[in-house]
Amino acid sequence: MATAFVLSGGASLGAVQVGMLRALIEKQITPDLLVGTSAGALNAAFIAGRGLDAGGVDALAEVWTGLRSRTLFPLDPVRAVAALAGRSSALCSDRGLRHLLREHLAFDLLEDAPVPLVVVATDLLTGNEVSLSSGDAEQAILASCALPAVFPPVPYGDTVLVDGGLANNTAVSEAVRAGADTVYVLPSGYSCALAAPPRTPVAAAAHALAILTHQRLVADIALYSDTVDLVVLPPPCPLRVSVVNFGRAPQLIRAAYEASKEALTVDDGRRAHPEREIALHTHARAPRTSRRSGVRVVPPAR
Repeated sequence: MATAFVLSGGASLGAVQVGMLRALIEKQITPDLLVGTSAGALNAAFIAGRGLDAGGVDALAEVWTGLRSRTLFPLDPVRAVAALAGRSSALCSDRGLRHLLREHLAFDLLEDAPVPLVVVATDLLTGNEVSLSSGDAEQAILASCALPAVFPPVPYGDTVLVDGGLANNTAVSEAVRAGADTVYVLPSGYSCALAAPPRTPVAAAAHALAILTHQRLVADIALYSDTVDLVVLPPPCPLRVSVVNFGRAPQLIRAAYEASKEALTVDDGRRAHPEREIALHTHARAPRTSRRSGVRVVPPAR
């Protein structure tokens, strides 16, 4: 029986997957295949190279704890003006992401990953999903994270690629196509309890993409829940954390660990209708317990 972990995109909310991974290794659940998109591709590649054990997850937590928005989304006024004038393809440079990958990526080619890895990107010209399991690992992951207008598109072979979330943010279909019998879905969730709309172009674009891709995830889970043994881990909720706020990683990791650990204690995380667990929703007001961290854990529905 082949087990796949599918890790979604979600910018700063990708930190929740560290907590989910920690809960999974405590249950001695490990993958035969990793499928990642955008931030999920970063996490999947790190685990594929370092190993899914306590040490590997702790190292990944340290990486997330050290990330900052100004490093990953460096806003340069000159570049922004050039982008608005049509002389640049993106508002931000991808040098921060490149540095992150060169520092932590443990293999050069995707086919050399110790755990088989599929990275999902989008063909900019056609909009088609592109699944990458061989070739330059840094370029593939960079492409998977390349949110259009925010980061520059990435040349890859004969194509030009952008963020995989546009085509398939949580690629359950790739795991099914690869022959997985059991699929663990690690969704990053979305900012379901923001006090106000995002104020910057980068934050607004990332938040809008998170909502759109979450809709696709709910539909895919309903589609594949009868095809494979599907376990969907619950992201923390309510979430008031912006998808471009990387300063809340420790709280997100802790909250996701607690929610996932609780979910896995009941039928090993399996639910009759897993799509209902993560359906799109809103909150009338932010809970008082989330004022400090922006994160609150609500026990998963039974």
